[in-house]
Amino acid sequence: MAEIVLDGVRKVYPDGTTGVAGVDLVIPDGRLAVLVGPSGCGKTTLLRCVAGLEAITDGTVKIGDRVVNDVSPKDRDLAMVFQDYALYPQMSVYDNMAFSLKLRRMPKADVRRRVDDVARTLGLSELMAKKPGQLSGGQRQRVAMGRAIVREPQAFLMDEPLSNLDAKLRVQMRSELRRTQRDLGVTTIYVTHDQTEAMTMGDMVAVMKKGVLQQWDAPDALYNRPANLFVAGFIGSPAMNMVEARVEAADGRVTAAFAGLTLEVDPEAAAARPGLRGYAGRSVVLGLRPEALEDAGIAREAPPGRTLDVEPELCEALGSDLLVHFGLDAEPVLTEDILELAAETGLDEPDAAAGERRTTWVARVSPRSGAREGEPLKLAVDTGQLHFFDPESGTAIG
Repeated sequence: MAEIVLDGVRKVYPDGTTGVAGVDLVIPDGRLAVLVGPSGCGKTTLLRCVAGLEAITDGTVKIGDRVVNDVSPKDRDLAMVFQDYALYPQMSVYDNMAFSLKLRRMPKADVRRRVDDVARTLGLSELMAKKPGQLSGGQRQRVAMGRAIVREPQAFLMDEPLSNLDAKLRVQMRSELRRTQRDLGVTTIYVTHDQTEAMTMGDMVAVMKKGVLQQWDAPDALYNRPANLFVAGFIGSPAMNMVEARVEAADGRVTAAFAGLTLEVDPEAAAARPGLRGYAGRSVVLGLRPEALEDAGIAREAPPGRTLDVEPELCEALGSDLLVHFGLDAEPVLTEDILELAAETGLDEPDAAAGERRTTWVARVSPRSGAREGEPLKLAVDTGQLHFFDPESGTAIG
């Protein structure tokens, strides 16, 4: 088991393309760190740099107590689990799991004992004689995990290992993988483009964009205290609602005005963001999570200055929640970060949306809400959960 330290790791390809731009990370011994971001953000490149499959241009990779910049992949004592499982189709489950141990010329009795122990842990004991082609996707993924575990490496490196599974099996395997990692206590770097997977699995999560580390933090901090617009928009489903707003500060109160509406910022939230008063009289990007909005008829309190009168355009019943979509008479926020997120989710014509001067927000309200499409609805706003960002740099204010 080992701590992994990345110090200024940079990867530039011969054509000048930057794959990773000076990343600094410390992954403590036994922790599961997730690298997450949209396609092409550099997360897999960074993983390959740790594995030694990509030579770094600058910086240092340290595993345990040694720098491994010039150490070959096979000598770094790491085990990788890939998206496509990479099992030997002609070998049985047992032989796939035992292969690396046999290469080390380990005694047969020790190989049998170690493989059997791991097979019991992963529920593979009844499948040892089968070949990969006879297994389901989930079973093959467990075999790939087992093959990595039997090596007893210093760390695991996992590159989107669950992406080939269906949605239900992914959820099941996610919990199994996390439980196994905790039981083993092996330092793990896990790459995914799925932010839900990242938030539910990681002790720490690194959000990347274009090779640059945007934020490295615990999952709840990423969600509740995003460092910038990109992290705020990428983390969370449905995504954070955003709009351009004008900040005013007078008589000890801080307000945010947008789309003909005005919200009073919760005093404690304003005090926690002393930099916000410096934006008085200026425009900022205001962000609000869908769950910070509730049907005022259900909310315990909805004082003046903390409500929105809206007209639902679409109501989606999810059983445990009701998603209420409504429009605001304001242009969508189209910063560079938001445009990149829009492209990732398939929004092709953001300029057309901007021309309509209309943006859509989502409220996650109680299923007991009486919200109906086309009927007026008053929403209570938890103004202690307002987020503010500089419209030029995209950096969180406060």
